[in-house]
Amino acid sequence: MQNSEIETKAAFDHIRYAQLWEDADVLTQGLGDCAGGTLVSICSAGDNALAMLVLDPKKVIVVDLSPAQIACLQLRIGAFRTLTHPEFLELMGARPSRRRRELLLKALAGLDGDTQQFWQGLSEEVAQYGAGGVGKFERYFRIFRTRLLPFVHSRKTIDAIFVSRPKPERQVFLDTRFNTWRWRLLLSTFFSRFVMGRMGRDKAFFDHVDGSPAQHVARRIRHAAVTCDPAMNPYLHWIMKGDHGEALPMTWRAEHFEVIRSRLDRIEIRPGSLEAFVSTGEKADGFNLSDIFEYMSPEVFRDVYGQILNASAPGARLVYWNMMAPRRVPEDFRNRVETLSEVETELKAIDKAFFYSDFVVEQVRA
Repeated sequence: MQNSEIETKAAFDHIRYAQLWEDADVLTQGLGDCAGGTLVSICSAGDNALAMLVLDPKKVIVVDLSPAQIACLQLRIGAFRTLTHPEFLELMGARPSRRRRELLLKALAGLDGDTQQFWQGLSEEVAQYGAGGVGKFERYFRIFRTRLLPFVHSRKTIDAIFVSRPKPERQVFLDTRFNTWRWRLLLSTFFSRFVMGRMGRDKAFFDHVDGSPAQHVARRIRHAAVTCDPAMNPYLHWIMKGDHGEALPMTWRAEHFEVIRSRLDRIEIRPGSLEAFVSTGEKADGFNLSDIFEYMSPEVFRDVYGQILNASAPGARLVYWNMMAPRRVPEDFRNRVETLSEVETELKAIDKAFFYSDFVVEQVRA
């Protein structure tokens, strides 16, 4: 089995992301028509792999180095099978609840013993924060929201973020009421490389990043607060208020619940790296690559990208995000891949996952 570069540099024994911080709406649109095809997805928390079922593929092969992240997907599968949609939202933390322990046990029934044991060890945290709130990244934002943000903005100002208003008025609100010197000081310290490396993401995830994470976050908040309507942004709502409000991520919405539930048997979980999958000789019609290239050196990125192309069927799409390390089709492979620039431009404008600086959609030439 082939190993991944990041596998030797970061720990994978805990939940890093308890929910997806990448927008499944733009992912599924970027993948295009996948009906009857084979798709491959990085697991992370499992939300986007499940969203891909809406595209009616033959199967979705899910890979991840982390047993903890695989356990997140397993719990979601159990929850989709056994809970109603309102119960699912309560368990995940999108809605208030006093019965999450009960819902957790119900969702775990029928799952394998390791998954049950893993989540039972987190039952107190799940009861308090929801299953979507127990990851390292979510704890990072919880500290931000509960311990620091109140010293910068009042509850009234936070609530005002999520009032729908025309774009010019959103710009005025950001510039005159929100972007204060206290806010800028908070961003520069809490989203520094040092603090994010200790509390949010592993230090190894910044090995190939240039520039200031705090400055990057500041730029992207303008996209979320002005270019897009913050009232419709579940990710910003969770960061600022601790739940999703009325704006749910795609996978958690009522209109997709029964479709996903009916297609759960199309999920095929393969613990391990993406590199391990592409070495099997199988062909896929589409890839959700998350932001894995961010963690690779340019040399490793080139090698892995070439392996993915070799595992791609003609017309397959590669969809992925960049945060701060720019990654696109390497020069050596440009004759084999078409960048779908119009699709990218359209989807980047509506991408609610505002941390990312770039959204990439590339198609393997037939």
